[in-house]
Amino acid sequence: MRQNLQSGGRLRPVDLARRHGLSTQAVRNYEAAGILPAAERSAHGYRTYTPRHARALHAFLALVPGHGHRTAAAIMQAVNRDSVEDALRLIDDSHVQLLDDRRTLQAVEAALRDLRPVPEERGDTFVGPLARRLGPQHRDPRTGYRIYGPVDVRDALLVHQLRRGGHLLEQIAPLISQVRSAGGVAPLESTLRDWQARLSARGRALLTGAAALDAYLGRPPAHGAGPSVSATAPSATV
Repeated sequence: MRQNLQSGGRLRPVDLARRHGLSTQAVRNYEAAGILPAAERSAHGYRTYTPRHARALHAFLALVPGHGHRTAAAIMQAVNRDSVEDALRLIDDSHVQLLDDRRTLQAVEAALRDLRPVPEERGDTFVGPLARRLGPQHRDPRTGYRIYGPVDVRDALLVHQLRRGGHLLEQIAPLISQVRSAGGVAPLESTLRDWQARLSARGRALLTGAAALDAYLGRPPAHGAGPSVSATAPSATV
């Protein structure tokens, strides 16, 4: 029988698990980790949950896509130990990181607009697999220190920025090679579009998580209106 969370009835671990596509062990693990409040026990020692636990689980699952599992867990743990300010600071940090990543993307786009073709360079010493893709190393004849030209610095910065965007080195190296030889943005256009789409998805996910957490913080919700235990978990594939 479907549980009505507005009735204040008790819920079993399986009631929470099934409605969110989880295992009962996952629900127990979330409780043990402090992501859910501690459950009451029946006379026979069985866990019993309440609408508050359902709202906590809903909030956690809504936070994961925008913040990641670790930060979402830390947010819920802070809330459940009545350290709401700590939770809010973690949320602020995620928004700051998203803003930084947006600025990084803008910097990459601006840098690519100014790219020019560069000649293929040979005969110099390379250090490491990435250096083979980024360009030659030169040494100051007086000091022996390695020095890099403007093109090398530009490419190194692009690598750093693309890494910040979530791309692997083996994905970046061919792109840098193409950019250096072609001097155009075409090899990176689809990558930048995908990066922008993922940033937008994170932004929306942060909003969704904030709404769910706000509902949990307002326990019990006004007029008994809380999310149903049948609410499905948001996708965590952002």
